[in-house]
Amino acid sequence: MMIPLALIAFWPTPVDQPIQGLLARILRFLHRNGIPDWFSYRFVEASANVALFIPIGFISSLAFLQKPWWRIGAFGLLISGCIELGQLLFLKDRFASPGDLVTNASGAVIGALLVTALLKKLQARRRPAADL
Repeated sequence: MMIPLALIAFWPTPVDQPIQGLLARILRFLHRNGIPDWFSYRFVEASANVALFIPIGFISSLAFLQKPWWRIGAFGLLISGCIELGQLLFLKDRFASPGDLVTNASGAVIGALLVTALLKKLQARRRPAADL
């Protein structure tokens, strides 16, 4: 999981650059056909950042079962901060963004909360079987 994240984070140019024109055409088509304007490039990019960090939160939460979801979120924030700092210092065609910190950490939190919900559901299933 970390290798694809590192490739995306430290690619020398914006990873969506090759498809920006196609994405813009798709969004224009969607807007002409009833999708609201808030579903914009900025929304798609933010959603991608969240989605990119959900596996980080999920796997980290499984690896550290005793850690609460907010600590996994802080870990995601730390990883995101390192990425943004690396982009700022080493990649002239990329830019660091405070918004990415928020969306990335949000994805880690969502991943951790998914594990929490999944474990609670599994525990609830086991209890009735143990009562037999």
